Amino acid sequence: MKLEIRKLVTYVEDTFIEGGKAAERPLKLFAAAAVLRNPWAGRGFVDDLRPEILTAEILRIAGSGEAVEGYGKAAIVGTSGEVEHASALIHTLRFGNKFREAVGAKSYLSFTNLRGGPNCPVTIPLMHKGDEGMRSHYLTIQFSIIDAPGPDELVIALGASIGGRPHHRIGDRYQDLKELGSNEA
Repeated sequence: MKLEIRKLVTYVEDTFIEGGKAAERPLKLFAAAAVLRNPWAGRGFVDDLRPEILTAEILRIAGSGEAVEGYGKAAIVGTSGEVEHASALIHTLRFGNKFREAVGAKSYLSFTNLRGGPNCPVTIPLMHKGDEGMRSHYLTIQFSIIDAPGPDELVIALGASIGGRPHHRIGDRYQDLKELGSNEA
């Protein structure tokens, strides 16, 4: 299946001060999103939705896969499509594993997928690429694309961070489990 990309959008946010206090290390959040024609829109129910696809743009912004600490993905399908169409593009090993391998990740790749129209917020939840219990990297990137997705389009996005929340102080999952006396790791 050949995907028809209408535009590529990048988003970058640098946080220097959080909660009125300067960050020891600025937090950098960034995302790359592709707006593409939904190959299944208007075709009724399609049985086989297996495709192929944004990692190079994330690596360009980060400088390298090693620099990436937090990561996530998102998809929005326009109103003429099904949420399953968005899922078909981001929930495949051809998509997620390429990103995972490029940044050297081991943890679960968090995600959102939904239906929406132009200017619908693209919301990408992040977690630490090597440790899903590290709450310092529970972050969310949010931006919108004023003219996308159209009814017959999809927005597919990857997000990443260099750093975690500047002044995180809520511990991690493992501390909570230990304090609760759980043997679960």
